[in-house]
This record gives sequence, structure tokens and C-alpha cells, in this order.
Amino acid sequence: MSSLNKAMVIGRLGADPEVRYTQSNTAVATLSVATTERYKDRNGEQQENTEWHRIVAWGRLAEICQEYLKKGSLAYFEGPIQTRQWEDKDGQKRYTTEIKALNMQMLDTRGDMGSGGGAPANRNSGNQNEPVGSSVDLDSFDDMDDDLPF
Repeated sequence: MSSLNKAMVIGRLGADPEVRYTQSNTAVATLSVATTERYKDRNGEQQENTEWHRIVAWGRLAEICQEYLKKGSLAYFEGPIQTRQWEDKDGQKRYTTEIKALNMQMLDTRGDMGSGGGAPANRNSGNQNEPVGSSVDLDSFDDMDDDLPF
């Protein structure tokens, strides 16, 4: 294998997803996700280190993020790390590094999310105009309520 660019992040959203649309009417969601490392230092005191990650989702995945995720939601994101460059209004070069979400899994419990149930939203290729599919985790059926009418 010559190279690999893949980030996997499990964290909580710091704000509701921000969705915009391109000129060609493609949805683009920007999410801010926090991951926190907890550890004990040399003195035995509990320490915490929080990292913030900028996540960008495109197309149907962006719309799913907007519909089902909110500030505080726990989710898994997977995709390549990319750095973009542009010039600001003063002519200065600016950079941002972000994770381009190709897969997203809602990890909140059913009661925390309202609906959605935690099924993953996947994108199986780099074409941003393809629909997002979903797969079902069979282990999640054990958590379903027994109030089915049949």
C-alpha cells in the first residue's frame, strides 16, 4: 500500500450542524466535533484534554446530519483529512484542515435522539452526487422496544 488518508472520530457536536448550499444546490454541512482524552498525571490528578475537529459532509449525508444531529449529539465520523487554502479579503493566504465525512454513525441512545435509531449513513464513493445508503447494525435490534403490534 503506498498511502492511506483516513480519520475516525467519535465525539460530541459543539453546535448544531451548519448547512449551506452550493450554486449547484448541493448541501454542505460543517460540524464542530469535540473529542476528550482523560488521564491521570504524575501526581495522580485527573486531567482532561479536549481537541476540536472540523468535519465537512456533502450531499445527502449533509442533509442527514442537519436532520438528525444537534449540539451535544454523540456521533462517529470517518473520512480523509484534507487541507484547503484560500485568500481572505485582505489578500492573506488562509488554511483550514478538516475531515471530509464519507461515513457517519449516530451513537446516541434512542431516547437521546428522539428518532433515527443509530443506523449509519454511508457514502460508498467519492462522487458527491450519489445518494447516501444506510446499513443496519443487527445488534441494535436487541435494544428495540417490545411494543410491536404483531
